[in-house]
Amino acid sequence: MSTESRNSTELDDLAGRLEAFVRERDWEQFHSPKNLSMALAGEAGELIEHFQWLTEERSRELSDAEREAVQAEIADVQIYLLLLARGLGIDVVQAANEKLNVNEQKYPVDKARGSARKYTDL
Repeated sequence: MSTESRNSTELDDLAGRLEAFVRERDWEQFHSPKNLSMALAGEAGELIEHFQWLTEERSRELSDAEREAVQAEIADVQIYLLLLARGLGIDVVQAANEKLNVNEQKYPVDKARGSARKYTDL
């Protein structure tokens, strides 16, 4: 099995487990795209807080406790993103691959390598 197939299967398994978790608690009623996107933004903000005042170098050198806290926030972001995507019928793996294809065209290696400039400025 290819890595992409395995990752897609694992993502589907996670989504199924997550949907069961939500259904068992009767939380579907609260999971509109508006609410899920707001929850996602909130969790992304919580992730950002862990890096807010760190230097570039320090942000790469987290302690075990800091890494564990960041991991929990990344999980929260993933959960809300997956719930939002599934609720809207979006395959996140397919969407990411399609977006990467677009970005490969916008940011050709010969122009973008080593540059942080936006594609319109390359």
